[in-house]
Amino acid sequence: MLLLIWTALLLAPAARAQTSAGDNEFLRDYSLGTAWFPRSTAPYRQQGVPALQLENGPRLRDLIHDGRLELSLSDALALALENNLDIAVQRYLKPMADVDVLRTQSGQAARGVQGASVPSGLSSGALGAGVTGDTGGGGTGSAGGITGGGGAVNIGQVGSFDPAVSFGFSWDRVSSPLNSLVVSGTPVSTSTATSYSGSYAQLFPTGLSYFVSLSGLRQSTTENRLFNPAVSTRFSVGFNQPLLNGRGKLSNLRFVTVARNNRRITEEVFRQQVIIALVAVENAYWDLAAFQEIVKVATQSLTVARKLREDNRRQAEIGTMAPLDVVAADSEVAARERDLIVAETNLQLQETRLKNMLTRRHDPALDASRIVVTAPMPAPKATDIPELQSALKSALENRPDLRQATGNLENQTLSLDFTKQSLLPELAVFGLLSGSGLEGNSPNTIPPTTGGMGGALGQAFSYDFPETAGGLSLSFSVRNRAAQADNLRAQLENSQQQVALLRSQNQVSLEVRQAIIGLLQGKAQVEAAREAARLARQTLDAEQKKLDAGVSTPYQLILRERDYVAAQQAEVQTVAGYSKALVEMDRAMGATLTRNGIELQDALSGSYSKSLTPAVAR
Repeated sequence: MLLLIWTALLLAPAARAQTSAGDNEFLRDYSLGTAWFPRSTAPYRQQGVPALQLENGPRLRDLIHDGRLELSLSDALALALENNLDIAVQRYLKPMADVDVLRTQSGQAARGVQGASVPSGLSSGALGAGVTGDTGGGGTGSAGGITGGGGAVNIGQVGSFDPAVSFGFSWDRVSSPLNSLVVSGTPVSTSTATSYSGSYAQLFPTGLSYFVSLSGLRQSTTENRLFNPAVSTRFSVGFNQPLLNGRGKLSNLRFVTVARNNRRITEEVFRQQVIIALVAVENAYWDLAAFQEIVKVATQSLTVARKLREDNRRQAEIGTMAPLDVVAADSEVAARERDLIVAETNLQLQETRLKNMLTRRHDPALDASRIVVTAPMPAPKATDIPELQSALKSALENRPDLRQATGNLENQTLSLDFTKQSLLPELAVFGLLSGSGLEGNSPNTIPPTTGGMGGALGQAFSYDFPETAGGLSLSFSVRNRAAQADNLRAQLENSQQQVALLRSQNQVSLEVRQAIIGLLQGKAQVEAAREAARLARQTLDAEQKKLDAGVSTPYQLILRERDYVAAQQAEVQTVAGYSKALVEMDRAMGATLTRNGIELQDALSGSYSKSLTPAVAR
């Protein structure tokens, strides 16, 4: 029997060995499971998972020199992909989806993954139940313990996609007092029983299931028996095939289909998180670049104010300027010092925000360093603004949130088809072939006979005492209200998902249009701000010449200087806003990763051997 079951296991579809892409555990396909041959104990041991990475990658330390972190946009994106904790959290979705596929391939229900739904309509009975909860037949009674009273035979669906093997062994000794000497000839009956059983059961995607079972019992007693000791055996083979409800791959592979679909959905969920993180990093990078420029503007303005104060003091000392003009110059210097302090504070706060996005944990060397943005803010170009229809097409094809919604709709459609089939009655055909054997020692025959386990097994396998059975089983609910409710619920949820998908598509269309408008307005604002700064500079120079000619006052020069500083700051802010509008355009079109040369596999691994090429830096 052991040899038979082991041979069946060898012929059964075995899980392939786990493979990995490189040395990165996040690229490993966990849906392959672990091979049980030749290491037959491997499936019963705990398998490894991706090791926790809580330290910053080496790239960060390599970029710090002399207390400065000179950071290009490509370096910032690479650091985010390596160290950003939001990305690191979502990186576990892919292996979770893989193990859900592994679970469903055994015949169990999918558990679901964040962002990827498992419709409730796919579960018949208790939530989380698999395709079937039965495990197989066995025992020493008629039909392997599955024949009912009055000769009725019924063999239900058994097993799962993973073959189920069971073994049993027991030994029992019983002493019982008797109230008669007629039957056994002794007032005390003592019997000893040794029994064993083994079974193998499996379910196939078509709904066909079968089992093989073998059981035996050896009994010896002090009572008078035909055989003492006696050995009885039974060998049974049975099958069950649903004909209506439960037939075919739709019913039996529904969870496998959902789990595989969810694995694709989790890729989009992860892609969406990567995009969200990178968009935040890009925006923070351009904000930091703007703050650096504003600090430069504030520093230059303070230098000019201090020079004006010194000039006014010299002229006041020689009596060619009123002391009040010196006070006005002092006031302007104090105001410019205040502006510089505010600008430096904003710069330091933005540095802290960006550092937090680029690191797993705080690093003393990083805390002590200052970030120096090396990428210039992009100048507006006519090619930056895409054509509306091509942008809409790109967004509808590439947006990960739309792909996620489409995948969940596919799951819901599968639930609709399954609940429609579940409306049918349960009709199945089944069959059974069994053989029994009985041997032992019989002192009451002439001549006395002896027998044992070998003879009893020979009788069972040669079908000296056969049992053959077959039939149909039909069961149905008279009003079928539960199945009707499940199907109606699936239809409603399917319609709801379609409406939600249309809403998401409309929202994406709106975001694309808003992004294009943002680019158009941003380009116009940059051009206007640059022209305003140029004219403010000309006005300041003219006012300085007038003051030198004695036809203006220091206060008027201070006002023109303020106007010029405000124009410079406005120009910096509009250029930064345009840079962020480019980032938003890529996000709205679903092109953030491709435009920056980022592969999803690289984002999953979190390690990069190549330098990224940000779209805005090309």
